[in-house]
Amino acid sequence: MALVPMKQILEEARKKGYGVGAYNVNNMEQIQAIMAAAQKTKSPVIIQASRGALKYSNFTYLKHLMLAAAEENPDIPIAMHLDHGNSLESAKKAISLGFTSVMIDGSLKEDGKTPSDYKYNVDVTKSVVEYAHKLGVTVEAEIGRLGGIEDGVGSGSVHITDPDEAKKFVGETGVDALAIAIGTSHGAYKFKGDKKLAFDVLEKIRALIDIPIVLHGASSVPQELIDRVNKYGGKMPGATGVPMEHLKKAIKLGVSKINVDTDGRLAVTAEIRRVFAEKPEKFDPRDYLGPARIVLADLIASKMNDFGTAGHAGDYAPKTLQDMIKEYSKVNA
Repeated sequence: MALVPMKQILEEARKKGYGVGAYNVNNMEQIQAIMAAAQKTKSPVIIQASRGALKYSNFTYLKHLMLAAAEENPDIPIAMHLDHGNSLESAKKAISLGFTSVMIDGSLKEDGKTPSDYKYNVDVTKSVVEYAHKLGVTVEAEIGRLGGIEDGVGSGSVHITDPDEAKKFVGETGVDALAIAIGTSHGAYKFKGDKKLAFDVLEKIRALIDIPIVLHGASSVPQELIDRVNKYGGKMPGATGVPMEHLKKAIKLGVSKINVDTDGRLAVTAEIRRVFAEKPEKFDPRDYLGPARIVLADLIASKMNDFGTAGHAGDYAPKTLQDMIKEYSKVNA
């Protein structure tokens, strides 16, 4: 199965009421772990890369790793997604690499740190939508602002999404999926007090817009992973995430895409630290990256089951970007 547009994956998920995880990657082992989990659970999957990940992998390397994932798993629907694009140019770069979906985060200015205003967000999002849709590529955008900073992205401040503004934004931009802020944060320190999400805001937004909703900063930061990291020399006191029961409720209330990055980092780091501590004589990277890959695959498979993604890989015939070009042209006619 070739890479498919993310729009199709999310719309199919929305029809049946399950969520699809979007898992961040930087290297070969992460991609292999994600695909092993998807194959084991027969789940459609979104593989996403941030601008930082693309830079780290020198762009072309990561592109071909993603293409290899599609080639080796022809029965799994896979979307190749740019996470937190910061400009039209970053979206163009990802599309030129073969990405079937891009996010433009106009809630922040191009530096990825300074909060923007509504007009700026609309203008930059519209420019990406106009460019991407002509090529059949899905566009995700963000309204509101998450807390925390991860991979150099984030203002550190929180602005809960206004439902009426979300409706207006979708109408003005023509975006395919909308990331909203309901209390989650990037990174491993998501809550300072009670772990609360604004489910009332989510319900209002779901009633007002007719496109898939996205939840960023949705790692659970399981205590057992934090304990493993700290047991083998890490220092992560007070790390907290979004409880899985909150994520399951969010899916029931209309969230279709759930972004997961921090949990994968924790699983890999904990396992590598364990190997270094218990087998200090090891120096072959395969001796610690291999076990880390297995642990990560198990973690992601558990999330695919929890999100309800498992078993849905064969539900539908995949669309191509050419199919989407025709669909978008009909809408814009």
